[in-house]
Amino acid sequence: MGPSLARAEITPLVWSEAGVFEAKLPVAAGKFAEVCGPVAEGQRIAWQFEADQALDFNIHFHLGKQVSFPERHKQVQRAQGELTVSAPQDHCWMWSNRGVSAGTLTLHLKRL
Repeated sequence: MGPSLARAEITPLVWSEAGVFEAKLPVAAGKFAEVCGPVAEGQRIAWQFEADQALDFNIHFHLGKQVSFPERHKQVQRAQGELTVSAPQDHCWMWSNRGVSAGTLTLHLKRL
């Protein structure tokens, strides 16, 4: 088992006028980085990220006490895809660093 994941800061998802969100995020060893914000039902979002080390990654949202994961990957340095939102909820893009050294990732989201 790796180190337990402690709570980290959540970055709010704030879209530019052009419908883009970009961020460079640190991911401390044994912690996580998360970007969360409201997304409308039916909205399509192109997403991509690249990190300087392998991280666990997911996109998730909460419906009551249930957590749904439209996307989930273990130990990846980069990924991309398109999310079509099925419920008008806050959605979160989350990276967990199970390693022993801090990392950095660059995220790009675009509303389609």
